[in-house]
Amino acid sequence: MTKASPTSNPSNVIDAHIKELGGWRGETLARIRVLIKEADPAVVEEWKWDIPVWSHDGIICTGETYKSAVKTTFAKGAALPDPSKMFNSSLEGKVRRAIDFPEGSKINEKAFKALIRAAVALNTAKPARKNSKKA
Repeated sequence: MTKASPTSNPSNVIDAHIKELGGWRGETLARIRVLIKEADPAVVEEWKWDIPVWSHDGIICTGETYKSAVKTTFAKGAALPDPSKMFNSSLEGKVRRAIDFPEGSKINEKAFKALIRAAVALNTAKPARKNSKKA
């Protein structure tokens, strides 16, 4: 298990984690990471809860690895448009949604990047101003 010290660079910790995973899980997580960075060049990589976390004005998604899948959990996934039906896990959640990528699965890169961009747009949207006029 990859360990991070308080002074560790999160990107370096994620690099080490991917290398430690190896195999199809490491390759899948590495590809997901590339797609996230392509979709949002301003993304911030973090290491929280012993997993990679990608943020832009709030958490976009996390990258978890299990024996049977690499899971990308979108913090506000329930609020995102998903016309390609990428979300296939945590569908009962009121806020989060996830995508499980089992071994051998193909990533719909265009749809995945669209989800990343939609998550960033949701995080960066300015809250609606309340009407300050009194009736």
